[in-house]
Parts: sequence; C-alpha cells; structure tokens
Amino acid sequence: MQKIFTCFTIFFFFLLEVQAQDKALFEKHWFIQSGDTLPYRVLFPKDYDNTKRYPLVFFLHGRGESGNDNEKQLTHGASLFLRDSLRNSYPAIIIFPQCPANNYWSNVINSTSGSSTGKRTFYFVEGGEPSPAMRSLLSLVDHVLTQYPVNKQQVYVGGLSMGGMGTFELVRRKPRVFAAAFAICGGAHPGTARQLRKTNWWLFHGMKDDVVLPAYTQQMEAALKKAKGIVRATYYPNANHNSWDPAFAEPAFMQWLFSNKK
Repeated sequence: MQKIFTCFTIFFFFLLEVQAQDKALFEKHWFIQSGDTLPYRVLFPKDYDNTKRYPLVFFLHGRGESGNDNEKQLTHGASLFLRDSLRNSYPAIIIFPQCPANNYWSNVINSTSGSSTGKRTFYFVEGGEPSPAMRSLLSLVDHVLTQYPVNKQQVYVGGLSMGGMGTFELVRRKPRVFAAAFAICGGAHPGTARQLRKTNWWLFHGMKDDVVLPAYTQQMEAALKKAKGIVRATYYPNANHNSWDPAFAEPAFMQWLFSNKK
C-alpha cells in the first residue's frame, strides 16, 4: 500500500512539473507605456519563423486571475492552446495579457446587494472612455500588430467572465481588426451590437450561472442578430460560472475560430 501511495505521489508531482514546463512555453513580456505596465505572456508557434505571417489570438482572463505576477492569467485557457493537436493544426501567436487587480478590462459598473459580497449586478456602459487596463490593452494590440509577424486577416480575441466583457468592448473599440471573437459568460450593452457586427461571434454561458447571469449573453445574442451580425450561442443547462470548461471542450471550437478571415 505504501509503495502504491509513493508511486502515486511521484506521478502527481511529475504531472505538476509537466504542466509547469508547458506553461513556461508562454514567454513573459511587459508592455510599458506612459508609466503604465501591462504584463503579458506569448506563445509562439512550433518551429516559429519570423519571416512567415501567423494568425493571432488574444485571450482575456477573468477577475480572479488579475494582478501583476504575469502568471495567473494562464490559469484558464492556456492548456487549450498548448495542446499538440492544436499547435500542429493551427500554428498561431497566442497572447495572454494580465489586467491589474484594481482595474477591469471593460468599464462595466458592478454593484452588490445586501453586503459587499452579496449578489452582483452588472451595468454595461454603452460609451465613455476606456478603463486604464483597456487603454493599455488597446495600445498592446497596436504594438503586436506592428511588431509581430501577424496575418492581419486572422486576428481573434476571446475571454471569460470579466474577459468576456472585455472582449465585447475591445472589438467595439477596434471594429475592423478582429475576424472572430468568443465571449464566455460575459456581457455588454446591447446598444453596442451595431459596432460589433463586422466580427463573427460565438457566445457561451452556463444557465445556472449565479455570478454573471446568462441573461447578459442572451441579450447580446439577440442584439447581434437584430444588427444583422453573425453570431452563434451555446448554453449549458447544468453549468454554473465555469462554463469555460464545456466551451473549451467543444469539438468544433478551434476549427471555427481559425476558419474565420477578414
């Protein structure tokens, strides 16, 4: 019994080490402009050749992965893009920026009832100035598009929760850049749909989500359809806020993403 336990322990730590090594493939970078610093990680394709042009994906994390350690933003989604099958089929440059802990990707208003940890309600701003994090992100996008060998016909963005909200806003502020976008348990002001319709969308949400209500995604799906945008939506009847788990497991997800071109 002791021998079995020892073998299991060794195997467990081996898995942790392999995962750590895999995520280390995401190079650490810091984008600094006007005194503001935005950490980000970059995964380059296998056999990277800077004379070639590659698709580009930005992934925006959720609130829980905020900070400045340049680590936590890889918690969700990084393993998906590290899969050999994906990297072999879709060589691409993958960017994971990290939002500061005292900021949000979008300028959404978050209020709670009962107590500071009570039920949350989100109010999405239709216009206005970008948050400091979004302002840095907009500049990072410009930087990457000019400094990296990017196929500008295949630029994509997606995110979860706060990152899903940021995805809607980033596309709104750069409506001609992104061929496709995905928003997982996110939301935005329905009045912005006309500014989003040039990008193809796939929306995801768990119907039992009690953190970011599924109604926010349903509203955006309806608004995008009304604006004559191209949108598909997938709702998971039994998923709560972690709807990114079944979304990442969608067999056609990555094929759909990389098939979109400007």
